[in-house]
Amino acid sequence: MSLFQGINTSASALTANRLRLDTIASNIANAETTRANFVDGAWQPYRRKMVELSPQTNGTFDNFLQAAVGTVSGSRGGQGVKVTAIQEDNTPFKRVFDPSHPDADQDGYLLMPNVDPMKEMVDMISASRTYEANVTALNASKSMMLKALEIK
Repeated sequence: MSLFQGINTSASALTANRLRLDTIASNIANAETTRANFVDGAWQPYRRKMVELSPQTNGTFDNFLQAAVGTVSGSRGGQGVKVTAIQEDNTPFKRVFDPSHPDADQDGYLLMPNVDPMKEMVDMISASRTYEANVTALNASKSMMLKALEIK
């Protein structure tokens, strides 16, 4: 196990959660945007975006299990997370009756983004708490390294 593995793991999580927070902020900022994408000759509302994360591993689950049990040595364990993709949420847009809006159709209905502010706030709290937990883990790793280097 590397001396810096804990720091690298926390750093990857900090980077990933910062991107999550930026994406959530973008979703909240565009919760009322009715003209975001020009698709098939017509304007479409903003579509909610989600960050997909996956573990950074070089082994299989079986290898990690055997290393944890102690039958195999040399496994490095967890190595942090990486952003796999930023995907668009395919849930349908909300239809709102507003005949005075310039983007309303012939029947007076307007397509609104599929962003739910409550869901975004829950996701933001989750990403923020995860970010804070990784800052704490990073500081603990740094503190242990400094104590190990102390000259007495």
